Amino acid sequence: MSTSTHSPAGPSAPSADRARTGGTVTDRLVEANTRYAAGFEDPGMDAKPVLRVAVVACMDARLDLHDALGLSLGDCHTIRNAGGVVTDDVIRSLTISQRALGTRSVILIHHTNCGLESITEEFRQELEVEVGQRPVWAVEAYKDADQDVRQSMQRVRTSPFLLHTDDVRGFVFDVTSGLLREIFPASSS
Repeated sequence: MSTSTHSPAGPSAPSADRARTGGTVTDRLVEANTRYAAGFEDPGMDAKPVLRVAVVACMDARLDLHDALGLSLGDCHTIRNAGGVVTDDVIRSLTISQRALGTRSVILIHHTNCGLESITEEFRQELEVEVGQRPVWAVEAYKDADQDVRQSMQRVRTSPFLLHTDDVRGFVFDVTSGLLREIFPASSS
């Protein structure tokens, strides 16, 4: 599954890319880091986020979280994965974020047109057939982003490891407008 409009043409595409650019994508990124480091000055920041917030979001390349939320370096912890779903590893990161680094708020962000909406849990079986081993992790595919945000909020709110579960809010980011739409928990009536 590829959601990128820049898909390689085939097996020879990486070699062609290297010849055209003088190296791999990783080489270009390392070169960019060298330029960045040349002007870098230690900001003297602590690992504790200034705003005491952790943002859990999808890894989708269209989401520029810092710009979309008006954040600066040091403001928040950012935890990203496929879909922005709350998995055991996200709970692990949030637990460390809260208990060791002082965050108190959690913002969950899914988005429109997510790749997880176009695959199913059968992805795991396909991987097992291909590589001879079934992944231990769940795909966490979903068809309804709003409902999955509600599920993720519930997972955070009910985790026994998290100290602060009263300020947990969820949103769906619209990739065409850039706006967040808040998702409210299901009513308990």
